[in-house]
Amino acid sequence: MPTGRYSFHDPHDGAPLGGERFRCAPGPAGWRYTASGEDGRGGIDLTLDARGRPLRLDVSAGGWRVRGGATVVEGAAGVAWIRVPADPAQAAAAPVPAEDEARAVAFTGRSPAFLVATARLLGLTVGDSVRVRLVDLTEPSLAAHPCDQAWALTGIEEHPTPTGPLPVARYEVADLATGTRGVVHLAGDVVLAAPGVELEDLEGPPNFG
Repeated sequence: MPTGRYSFHDPHDGAPLGGERFRCAPGPAGWRYTASGEDGRGGIDLTLDARGRPLRLDVSAGGWRVRGGATVVEGAAGVAWIRVPADPAQAAAAPVPAEDEARAVAFTGRSPAFLVATARLLGLTVGDSVRVRLVDLTEPSLAAHPCDQAWALTGIEEHPTPTGPLPVARYEVADLATGTRGVVHLAGDVVLAAPGVELEDLEGPPNFG
């Protein structure tokens, strides 16, 4: 079970944006990732099913909480979610939130969990590329809006380690609305490097299942 710490920074100017301590592992449903913010506030609990779809998502940041998961919208793959204040007292006093939904295959956001989840969902082989619609949960308000991305698995390289070769997948990811491109390096269910993300600490080997 890999555990460790990611730090976040603005990919444009390098300004620090905090981080999260995480753990992830296969589970009865498929795969689960949990993390908490460095300041003890905010965090994420994401469970995927055996096909890589978001079975259950619970994420909090900036005083807000979003709970959601996969559904069917107009006969196609979709996601549904509810956004409420993170403080239980405020949530109880707030109007009953309306559930929202969108035709999209999964969620995305700041946490590296979303990068791993998307890669697992797509199941690309080297040379494959695909366009995918996601719902982006932007921080700090966790406002949700659909976004289109292009993912391409451009190669897998083996890196020597004391315990044997470590296969690292190289993905090129592009935001189709802005044209912003970035490279994501994944070793199983661990993000080694990505725009705005650094792996600061890791205990336990990545899971490749």
